[in-house]
Amino acid sequence: MADACGQILLGSGLTVLSHPLMYIKVLIQVGHEPLPPSLGRNLFGRQVHQLPGLFAYAKHIIQIDGKAGLFNGLVPRLCAGSIGTIVHSKVLQKCQEQGTPQVLGGQQKAVEGSLQHVVNETTKEMIARSCATVVTHPFHVITLRCMVQFIGRETKYSGVFDSIVTVYREDGILGFFAGLIPRLLGDVLSLWICNLLAHLINTYAIDDSMSHTGEIKNCSQAVTGFFASMLTYPFVLVSNLMAVNNCGLAGGLPPYASVYPTWVDCWRHLSREGNMSRGNSLFFRKLPAGKMYAIDQKRFF
Repeated sequence: MADACGQILLGSGLTVLSHPLMYIKVLIQVGHEPLPPSLGRNLFGRQVHQLPGLFAYAKHIIQIDGKAGLFNGLVPRLCAGSIGTIVHSKVLQKCQEQGTPQVLGGQQKAVEGSLQHVVNETTKEMIARSCATVVTHPFHVITLRCMVQFIGRETKYSGVFDSIVTVYREDGILGFFAGLIPRLLGDVLSLWICNLLAHLINTYAIDDSMSHTGEIKNCSQAVTGFFASMLTYPFVLVSNLMAVNNCGLAGGLPPYASVYPTWVDCWRHLSREGNMSRGNSLFFRKLPAGKMYAIDQKRFF
């Protein structure tokens, strides 16, 4: 219990610090571009037209809502983080106690560091993460909708309990799980890609006789984690868009945004438009090729 409380406190602190970054990222993901492109320089010093980055976007929000405006949606996100930590810890503990079916090697106990051990441990982690994601997704939906209100200056989602009532009244139970499937798929794929790649690197590219082997393996885990998150980013983008799609907010309705019947339709539309990585970078943002900036709607077409 003490470990869980420590994780909750640490996670809450990191959530507060990172919230403005997530807020800006979400607004960019839904296509909101309040500031027109400007002439700047890329990493090679060449003059290019760029979209405003993190700091310019943050300054714009502060000018409208003040510094407190950077923390819209923080309370439901903190709720999601705290509940998710508890659920993940309890489910993982249960999996460790009961064990999971030996995916490889029959009933023989897996040797630590072997492929069988990696698969079994990843399976347990997948179950724990999936349970935490399903339980906390309603708070994730509320968080995103609180953020997207900035676009149309609405106050529809003003508190956790009021927002729960609003979602249930307008969308029913299924409204709390909008965008859940692509989010789950992205989490599961990212976890397996990260762990299996790290295992391959640690097994075939790193010699145990090398000095600082432990640090090198930790570094490889971080690198593979970053690579996996890059590969599965489209799932995150589609999930966030579906969570706010057709929810009654200006940022999720025509003419500002298209209405998607399913997340697959959203995926196909983003793929056709070449927007599968929209919001992935908050710095050196490239101007979309062939797009026109609409001043009245503050987005690209």
